[in-house]
Amino acid sequence: MKPSNGWTRLWLVLAIGVVGLVLVLSLNAQVKTETSTASGQATNEVKVERAEVVTVSGNDLVVKMEDGTIRHIANVPESARVSVGGQELGIHDLKPGMKLERTVTTTTTPKLITTVKSVTGKVWHVNPPSSVILTLDDGTNQQFKIPKGQKFNVDGQMVDAWGLKKGMKVAATKVVEEPVTEVSVNKQLTGEMPPPPPPDQPILIASAAPTPAPAAPAAEAAPAELPKTGSPLPLFGLLGLLSLASAIGLRAFRPTA
Repeated sequence: MKPSNGWTRLWLVLAIGVVGLVLVLSLNAQVKTETSTASGQATNEVKVERAEVVTVSGNDLVVKMEDGTIRHIANVPESARVSVGGQELGIHDLKPGMKLERTVTTTTTPKLITTVKSVTGKVWHVNPPSSVILTLDDGTNQQFKIPKGQKFNVDGQMVDAWGLKKGMKVAATKVVEEPVTEVSVNKQLTGEMPPPPPPDQPILIASAAPTPAPAAPAAEAAPAELPKTGSPLPLFGLLGLLSLASAIGLRAFRPTA
């Protein structure tokens, strides 16, 4: 019994599907890919930010920046750490007045990624300049799209798609260079405790200077005593002489009869 046309078409579709799967697997096995990376001179950019802790509420932090602006940092992660005096402190260890300093180092490295794809095989069919079907080393056929400007090595000579002929053994290599820039950021947060409060200053109380006690009065000098050899008689004689002079004076001024 011969298969109907429907069954024939079904088997043909299945066969094409299997061949397509084999070709895809073969392509991955036959095309060799090598990738290399060359790095250029790296450059570093350092940025330093300084701030003072104003308040800490849960995982919210308010700081005063060096330029005087106030910055609110919400939802600080528990994993965030600040190095203070050799200790690693978390958000809940921060205190108002603490000085914080964040150093951000950005490293930029230019790189050139070179990808080389190579394949060898015999030309089975060519449709220049867009595609070519090669018979690979494992005997399977694979169709390749021909990139613009692609060259093929045929017996040591480089030809384009128009120079390919059926049965030629060719080797094709595709080189793609992709410049990329790698950027890495390193953040370091350090701080210092606020200065201790100043010690209590002594309170100066004013007081009046003590009044000196009055000096004791000096003892009055005792009257000098007459020498024991002295006598009041000369004083009496002087008094008598004065009386006599007075009497003579009065007599001299008395009017005569």
